[in-house]
Amino acid sequence: MDQRHFIVPASLAELRGPTSGVVTLDRRLDWSGDASYHLEDLGDLQVMYQTVLNQATTAADLRRWLDGDTLRRLWPELWLPARLRALWQARFPELAVPPRTLAG
Repeated sequence: MDQRHFIVPASLAELRGPTSGVVTLDRRLDWSGDASYHLEDLGDLQVMYQTVLNQATTAADLRRWLDGDTLRRLWPELWLPARLRALWQARFPELAVPPRTLAG
């Protein structure tokens, strides 16, 4: 059973991290050797969000690196431990709702 302590913020609005450019995560969050992520690259963006969600130890980590609107958009596609997903969706039920498709 997964006994890790996952961090969930008080609100998604407080998540105001970077939304463009290249970011390099702190070594304690990403010790893979290449902790740089190009936020315009969807694959990099998803891996970076998965890494931060899994490894954050404080709400400040979440606020520094994640953006609430970006998280809402990515949420259905992120590979996350079931317990982490359940904790976040319990606090933010809107994450459990699939995003609406915009008719163009």
